[in-house]
Amino acid sequence: ACVYKLVDVLVDQMGKFFPELKNQKILVQKVIQEEENSFMRTLEKGLKRIDDIIRNTNSDVIDGAIAFELYDTFGFPIDLTALILSENNKSVDMTGFESEMMQQKERARAASALETEDWVTLMQADTEFVGYDNLQAEVKICQYRKVKQKGKLFYQLIFDKTPFYAEGGGQIGDTGHISVDDVKVSIFNTKRENNQIIHFTTELPEDPTASFKAVVNTDKRQLIVKNHSATHLLHEALRDVLGTHVEQKGSLVNEKHLRFDFSHFSKMTDEDIKVVEDQVNMKIRENIPLTEYRTIDIQEAKKMGAMALFGEKYGDKVRVVIIDKEFSTELCGGTHVSNTSEIGLFKIISEGSISSGIRRIEALTSKELKSYSDRQSKDLTSLKELLKSNNLVESVSSLLKKNKILEAEINKFDILRKNSVKDEIKKKINSVNNSNIILHHFKDEKVDFIKQIGFELEKEFGNIIFLATTELNNKPSIVLLISKIILKEFKLDARVIIKDLSKYIEGSGGGQDFLSTAGGKKIEGLKSVLEEGQSYFNKVLNN
Repeated sequence: ACVYKLVDVLVDQMGKFFPELKNQKILVQKVIQEEENSFMRTLEKGLKRIDDIIRNTNSDVIDGAIAFELYDTFGFPIDLTALILSENNKSVDMTGFESEMMQQKERARAASALETEDWVTLMQADTEFVGYDNLQAEVKICQYRKVKQKGKLFYQLIFDKTPFYAEGGGQIGDTGHISVDDVKVSIFNTKRENNQIIHFTTELPEDPTASFKAVVNTDKRQLIVKNHSATHLLHEALRDVLGTHVEQKGSLVNEKHLRFDFSHFSKMTDEDIKVVEDQVNMKIRENIPLTEYRTIDIQEAKKMGAMALFGEKYGDKVRVVIIDKEFSTELCGGTHVSNTSEIGLFKIISEGSISSGIRRIEALTSKELKSYSDRQSKDLTSLKELLKSNNLVESVSSLLKKNKILEAEINKFDILRKNSVKDEIKKKINSVNNSNIILHHFKDEKVDFIKQIGFELEKEFGNIIFLATTELNNKPSIVLLISKIILKEFKLDARVIIKDLSKYIEGSGGGQDFLSTAGGKKIEGLKSVLEEGQSYFNKVLNN
């Protein structure tokens, strides 16, 4: 309620300057609420982690690397970590923390470091983009420069005109080649920088002043435009099914798949996904021709109902793409199909959250959807052969029922085996001053199983010291459990004791004051662990 009241006040005040906020008030409320819930979940995990650190660290100073993990993984501000530690009479190694922070920054700088030489200018011209209508063009190089990044050398070229679409609006840049006299130079990416279309290549043409034939990778472009047009249909279908609060928050369109991020406050149901899919596929089947207004005044575009994305910057002149005037009208500079039937078919393969109030859909069309369907069909055929049945649902359901029965039988067997092991161990109990010392060596048993035995023995007998050893896969381990009453009365700490015992197996260990484990590599030392443990506990309890 407090969140909603706060949002009401903020939206009323800020809505005077940003009218879009008033239309999105409900979404803002739900996003802030989800953000608060998400932070509380993160805080809970972080508090549990810092509690473990405090309990398992004997030193009064917490390692800076551990504090950085809390900051980097759980979003814990270093001030909060320092405050919590101070309340537990501990501090943080700030020098170590700053060192970890500096290393992360250096890694980020190294990953993005770009060395560029000066542009070499061959001619002055503003690049004309001809890629909406043509995938080939005769071009000349206006400028070029050498670039080095992550140890790799490549070149950037600017043409007087180009059929290559530069990465933008979520659509990846075109690839292809330029050629002269049957000598080809590959273009591996196209981007926009300072309003210039930049072409990336690993080599510079022998004669940069020549005229070249620029050719876009046609197959790749055709797959990209199908996915791009599908995102427009998807956007409108989502708004129709989920509500007009849905807005595009990001996208990736390449030749393999499309990824679409949108504002929404909850997981889509299976039914919602099906309805969205069906609506997009219906528009594909309707064979709707694409209409575009290539250069139009932005105010006129808005009067036409063209959707402008909040936060995007638009010039005075824009391009409007319409796929069914009553369905999808958007401002868009990307490349598209000429009619929706070219998309072929549309399928959502995943839907999930990427942040508070933001969902992500991944979908396939055309060639990749055919490959996906072929793989699914092949898997189904393999499952039918494996299960020797054409009714997979019935067969899998039957297997699950059998598995449940077998699990119950295994659990029953485990209980019987556990009781048998406990009966054997009980014969070895040594009572000293109202405390029960239990020492036992297990053969080929997992540490978790031994811990369970220890807890059950404690529940049955009360005050116990349970020291167990085991060897599994030629590796020795130690388990030590001490009842808390004994810990308090004799001022013991399982972590300290197991540290001393682990030297016999050339290992190390840790855990909590009442339960600690250790692993090592010297199996023959396990006998000494039990002997020394027996001697130590007899001495402690008899004093």
